[in-house]
Amino acid sequence: MYLGRVIGTCVATVKYPGLEGYRLLVVEPLHEDGTVCGEPHIAVDVTQAGPGEHVFLVGSREAALACEPTFVPVDAAIVGIVDAVSLEAR
Repeated sequence: MYLGRVIGTCVATVKYPGLEGYRLLVVEPLHEDGTVCGEPHIAVDVTQAGPGEHVFLVGSREAALACEPTFVPVDAAIVGIVDAVSLEAR
């Protein structure tokens, strides 16, 4: 599971069967402190997130399980919208 920020949308005129009705969003991964930590990528949205929102995502097998029906070919899925992040000093 990792944090990200929605920075755009992706339009696909043809989708794999089982992905109809799901939006595809462009997400940039974030460190816990909010700094970007990787390249933007496409994630299937199961939460109705919008541009600019902080989200948490799952990847690989967990991403495929986040959709109905399960095991559709996705590498990342948005499974929650983040309200706040609180860090404690160690």
